[in-house]
Amino acid sequence: MSLQHLLAIETSCDETAAAIVDRTGDADRPWAVRSSVVASQVAIHREWGGVVPELASRQHVRDICGVVERALADADLSWPAIDAMAVTQGPGLVGSLLVGVSFAKAAAWSLGRPLVAVHHLAGHIESIWLDHGRIPLPAVVLVVSGGHTNLYLIRREGEYVLLGRTRDDAAGEAYDKVAKLLGLGYPGGPIVDRLAAEGNARAIRWPGTRLTNPDRNHPERDGRFDFSFSGLKTAVLRHVRARQAALGQDRLPDAEVRDIAASFQHRVVETLVERTFAAARWHGARAVGVAGGVSANAHLRSEMAARGAAVELPVFIPRLSLSTDNAAMIAAAGLRQLARGRLAPPDLNADASLAL
Repeated sequence: MSLQHLLAIETSCDETAAAIVDRTGDADRPWAVRSSVVASQVAIHREWGGVVPELASRQHVRDICGVVERALADADLSWPAIDAMAVTQGPGLVGSLLVGVSFAKAAAWSLGRPLVAVHHLAGHIESIWLDHGRIPLPAVVLVVSGGHTNLYLIRREGEYVLLGRTRDDAAGEAYDKVAKLLGLGYPGGPIVDRLAAEGNARAIRWPGTRLTNPDRNHPERDGRFDFSFSGLKTAVLRHVRARQAALGQDRLPDAEVRDIAASFQHRVVETLVERTFAAARWHGARAVGVAGGVSANAHLRSEMAARGAAVELPVFIPRLSLSTDNAAMIAAAGLRQLARGRLAPPDLNADASLAL
């Protein structure tokens, strides 16, 4: 059977997503999104200030059938037309992952179709290829989200070499914690990004993270391009507490909040850009990619593009709909796996800490 239509399911955290991606037969742009549906749970978790795992998994159970049926309808396809399936195996919240894995296994078995297990971060990386087609290799790709801040070297398509990761908080996690500290609500990233555009990014110069200079290390030494954001988060906490004490009130003036948001974002983006391009320079990369939920951040996008233009290195970032969690990226990674004959075993299970 020739494979054309792949149905993918993503339930790693608090979005229930399904998508159908087709093979195109074009080597430069091998995949095309036929449909992509995402049911967000932001409204459910907002009152708690973050994702509640048990609530997330229950909502996935409620949403998954409708989301998949909508993806089929949007693609103008019926179940028998699906040639293969892909599902996020991990990492993520185990209860959420189990909903997607169980559904995909049952559907694939009932249709007699092959099933592929996909790593969530591989999906984010492949979203770049899904949106832009083939990019120059080798490439250095930054995957930055609420749960991960990782750098990968891509020498060949579908092969990911970890160059560095956060030693503590992920960048997106730091955004959410600072937003909560400032009383801005959830999810914090988009709110901080919006307020930062109205503030002074130079109002506060936060201390930088002191990590070993990569130029003084052996090229293959583990952790050369690591990140750390807990120190920055603590610096913001101390500054806010000091200002609250000085003013004698919990709520800081709006103008001051905007300046804190802008200064915080400037430091985070500066760190991400500097280390990504340092890794690209070290490895002789011909391109830089940025993926993951935080890649939707307007300031990060503009700074990455500006640095790329300055050093004449192309920067590839997927469109906003492919930056946050979605199933189309899982389909792309699944098609990459299928091309190599890597099928999921019958006893496939969710893995909350799956390694890439």
